[in-house]
Amino acid sequence: MEHVITSHMLHLYMEGANEMKKMAVLLLFILLAVAVYSIPKQNQQAAGEKRSMEVIAHRGASGYAPEHTLAAYELAKKQGADFIEIDLQMTKDGRLIAMHDDTVDRTTNGQGLVKDHTLSQIKALDAGSWFSPDDKGEKVPELEEIIRHFGTSIPYYIEIKNSDSEMVRKLVEVLRRHRLIGKNSHKGQVVIESFHAKSLIAFDKKYPDTEIIQLGDPLKMNIEEVKTYADGVGPSLNHLSETFVKRAHKNGLAVHVWTVDNRETKQKLQKWQVDAIFTDFTKLAKE
Repeated sequence: MEHVITSHMLHLYMEGANEMKKMAVLLLFILLAVAVYSIPKQNQQAAGEKRSMEVIAHRGASGYAPEHTLAAYELAKKQGADFIEIDLQMTKDGRLIAMHDDTVDRTTNGQGLVKDHTLSQIKALDAGSWFSPDDKGEKVPELEEIIRHFGTSIPYYIEIKNSDSEMVRKLVEVLRRHRLIGKNSHKGQVVIESFHAKSLIAFDKKYPDTEIIQLGDPLKMNIEEVKTYADGVGPSLNHLSETFVKRAHKNGLAVHVWTVDNRETKQKLQKWQVDAIFTDFTKLAKE
């Protein structure tokens, strides 16, 4: 009887030990999984195979064609840009157009504030001759027109140029109409950028699945505050440091730098593991 009890106890002990080993392995697996998924997205990429730095066509391929025209956007797509950037201004009659400045003076043959012109008046302007005689006759495109033209063939990187709630409302209308945001939308087709935190916070509250980028001076940007509503930061190249990039990544934020127009700077930012660059010269940036 004593021998039988001892064997039985040994058998139970061995079974218990095996179960403990299984539990230990399972616990280790869970801890490893938690560790991996708790790493910010950018650090996961750095730890594994690093993907190439994305290229945002700054106002289209604006180094080769007149900025914010269909010609510039078409060329950017042809040259392999990952995004086309669209700066928004609103006309007198409430239409959203692609234009960087709040006046038409620099990039058309017209004069005055965008907000003092109707869409039809803007459309009557020549947006190409200032760049070169070969581009004479290019027109200022409306946001709606750009999206109809390209559809989902290339993602849009859209800047809200001011904190006007009406502009944000109009933008939402256009994006929802084309199913670029909201329920049953084409995911990953739009990034929203702005210097105005108020506009970004309002957008993020309604459409948290849309990627949000806070633009600004890296010396003045509050990373801890930005991460509460944005997915990334868009620092200017001026004053940018590797320390800033690392701090942003540590806080789970992507880093999209503007504006990078030479090979040496691009290579330096790649070493810093910057996620994307804005550039006027998309062909150069994609090399």
